[in-house]
Amino acid sequence: MMLGASINEEREKLMDTMKNLSTSAYAAIGMMLFALFFGAGNLIFPASLGQQAGDNVGWAILGFILTGVGLPLLGVIAMGYSGCKNAEELAGRVSPLYGRLYTVLLYLSIGPFFAIPRTGTVSYEIAVKPFFKNAGSVEETVFLVAFFAISLWLSINPHKLVNRIGKVLTPALLTVIVLLIIKSFITPIGGYSVAQGNYVTTGSAVLQGFLDGYNTMDALASICFAVLVIDFVKLAGAHTKEQITSAVTKTGTVAVALLGVVYIFIAMIGATSVEQFGLFDTGAPVLSHSAQFLFGDFGGIILGIIVLLACLTTSIGLITSCSAYFGTIYSGIGYKTYVVIFSLASLFFSMYGLKTIISAAIPVLMLLYPLTIVIIGLALMNSLFDGRRCVYAWTIGLTMISALMSGLEAASLAPGFLESVFRDYVPFHMVGMGWIGFAIVGFIIGMIHKSIVKAK
Repeated sequence: MMLGASINEEREKLMDTMKNLSTSAYAAIGMMLFALFFGAGNLIFPASLGQQAGDNVGWAILGFILTGVGLPLLGVIAMGYSGCKNAEELAGRVSPLYGRLYTVLLYLSIGPFFAIPRTGTVSYEIAVKPFFKNAGSVEETVFLVAFFAISLWLSINPHKLVNRIGKVLTPALLTVIVLLIIKSFITPIGGYSVAQGNYVTTGSAVLQGFLDGYNTMDALASICFAVLVIDFVKLAGAHTKEQITSAVTKTGTVAVALLGVVYIFIAMIGATSVEQFGLFDTGAPVLSHSAQFLFGDFGGIILGIIVLLACLTTSIGLITSCSAYFGTIYSGIGYKTYVVIFSLASLFFSMYGLKTIISAAIPVLMLLYPLTIVIIGLALMNSLFDGRRCVYAWTIGLTMISALMSGLEAASLAPGFLESVFRDYVPFHMVGMGWIGFAIVGFIIGMIHKSIVKAK
């Protein structure tokens, strides 16, 4: 995820250059949305998936694309169709309290808990560690302190230079990745490795890829980013609900199509890298080693610098975004204080390292993703049940039971007797999809409730 580009400057550019919803308008807004989604984290997960999936990489990436590409697109479309001003208003269709709690957890997840610390650790893993043979905890600590100190400073004192750098970084990073992909075809790193773990069969590879796509957090972010896209398409000439929905769909398609292409080819690089480099704990060293193998030390250095700057602008964007949101909740703490709090919290969590951050995020994502998928689905079906709160409440309420259980299991905190019950009696629970049945039952009960109790 990348928030480094200046929203105000993009707005002015779009207002100056687009009088109607032309093809160029769709492309311009789509590229902006891609820049918001795209960050270094979006590179490491398909690379890691590729290493684990090996010769089943095609099936695994299919599942990955469903959550890493399909869901963000549906999230953007759902926000456009709903007419809601922000994520809290959409989730608030369940209840105002749920809307607030869900959105707070959403921002903490794409903010100081996981996504922001990940920017620092990914930077270190790709831009620093490969060039120091004996780099240890001291070097990592010094780097992370410097990284988040700069993030804090620039978040408190926004500067046009940061925004301009953000505009250049996405194309530069894409250029390096494209060159990496092209070179990998010309001089392959190796053959496809044997699939590992949950990727050994085609069916399990698809399911595991689906769950791996949670790590991008793009479906969560799509609900927040969609608000910006809606503003831009309105400026570009869309006014009615139908026009906005259509424009958001087309621009979202541009963004996620680019994401999908990147995911596919980076996963293929990962799948062919095991023979040469062996298996890594995360996707970061896959990219750095591949760049060095294909282009020498120079290639690794260029990739490292661009990823470092991309992560920095992403960090700044996320810090400012989270600080702005929490400022709307409680204005007693000033914006600058929130920036300090989130920067220090991100530094603290980053000290645990990239592998730990990724692992720690899984329980939260197992909770949030089912709830997010269901709220997106309900928003798209809103007209079928006249937007009745009872349908939202029943569907989300029952989904939460399964999602909470999956989160507790992922954190190894679930009571043993409940694990047995869910394992034995809840369809698809063992593959992380038990929430589907709960959501369907909740929706049916909600529709029955709607038919019995008339709207006031």
